[in-house]
Amino acid sequence: MSEANSSIPDATPELAGRLIEGLAEVDARLHQVVDVGDEFIAGAARHLLAAGGKRFRPMLTLLAAELGTGRNSEVVDAAAGVELTHLASLYHDDVMDQATVRRGVVSANHAYDNSTAILVGDLLFGRASELVAGLGPDAVLIQARTFVRLCIGQINDDRQAAGDGDPIEHYLGILADKTGSLIATAARYGAMFAGCPDTTIDILTRYGELVGIVFQLADDVLDITSEATESGKTPGTDLREGVATLPVLYARGSTDPADQRLVELLSRGPLTDDAEHAEALRLLRVHPAVEQARQHTVSVANDAAALLDPLGDDDALRVLRALPRQVASRSA
Repeated sequence: MSEANSSIPDATPELAGRLIEGLAEVDARLHQVVDVGDEFIAGAARHLLAAGGKRFRPMLTLLAAELGTGRNSEVVDAAAGVELTHLASLYHDDVMDQATVRRGVVSANHAYDNSTAILVGDLLFGRASELVAGLGPDAVLIQARTFVRLCIGQINDDRQAAGDGDPIEHYLGILADKTGSLIATAARYGAMFAGCPDTTIDILTRYGELVGIVFQLADDVLDITSEATESGKTPGTDLREGVATLPVLYARGSTDPADQRLVELLSRGPLTDDAEHAEALRLLRVHPAVEQARQHTVSVANDAAALLDPLGDDDALRVLRALPRQVASRSA
């Protein structure tokens, strides 16, 4: 109970207890589904599952279900399907990023090899689809459309805004697709399979997408401001990879002559030279762009919470309102 209370803001002991029970059911379902009989394949499929993680998406599915009739077998399967989809994307991400560590353990592409990691990711997508298929055609269509958006977001993440397009608007659209779409589906499934009315389902879907955007925006700021010992991730990873996150885009837009050197560094793309990387990180950390990005993150979090106003007020809604603000506070 204390674990749920520590990760879920404003949860009453009763609600926290239900969420813990629900997550245990989801976890059991996940382990059951990835067991394919072949020990090598099952071991590779369990690699990131066993490493843990926040289980943020299934938690959101369970919370959304609290606005209806609560947890049932369909809600549990939907939560497991969303988490499997997320896990599958991590296997693919690590290959694309040539990552060496994920969730505090050796990444699957290093523990095995790239081909195995890609194929295990595909296998997990297949298992997720099997689970969702048992939930009916509407759920299958939602899963398919979510998967398309995940792919579009990932593809666009490697592209600049077209022509005279707004680079900030382009980037926020990427976050909505790459991160927001699956979190939106997590909330949507919870409401759907707990019998919520269509208006509630629609609100929670829009809410989930904004929460996903907040989640990524907070990570963007942390990548610049945190120390490696705090985040478990090397600071400035996005700079080294040439990812133009929101703080970088704000800084690039500066016309202040004092920012000329920073703008020059940030316009080079990947900063692979250690000295230039350290210089850019040092200049960016004290630039107003970081606070500007932080304030934007808080603003999106407040927008997410405000979407829930028509739904009234109860224990689950208080948690749902606090959740995006807690996620945004990680950037403070």
